[in-house]
Amino acid sequence: MFSAPRLLQLRIAIALMLPISITGAIAIPALSQNAVAPGEGRSLTLRSDIQEANSQTGIVTARGNVQIYYPARQIQATAAQAQYFSRERRIVLSGNVYVLQQGNSLRGETITYLIDEGRFVALPQAERQVEAIYIIPDPEAPPEAPASLPRTPNL
Repeated sequence: MFSAPRLLQLRIAIALMLPISITGAIAIPALSQNAVAPGEGRSLTLRSDIQEANSQTGIVTARGNVQIYYPARQIQATAAQAQYFSRERRIVLSGNVYVLQQGNSLRGETITYLIDEGRFVALPQAERQVEAIYIIPDPEAPPEAPASLPRTPNL
């Protein structure tokens, strides 16, 4: 186990690195994304059983029941592990990965998000396939009218 001073150093490193280093985005490239000014709405929440940050390598690792929530792009993701490589600007999610954005989803064993390129590279488990489900709007469908109230009878 960690000594008290080492544990305190680790907690401080995580607290200092997470807001700075996990400002990239996970996004499904087929979707339009709104531009956001730097610092506005770019918070990303990372939850897991264990998190480690290494300031020398610039790698943040989260293990166990990993959950990512990025409201600026309406993204949610789950995985067994996530690693953010700040120098390469990429996020690697592994272990039964599921990404959801505005109803569109991506599922695979390992999904790497290349932040600067805005694209995913998804790999399946052995002898399986990657699954992507996209919501495709029907351009010919009439817009849904709001439900109207019933007429009030004349009394």
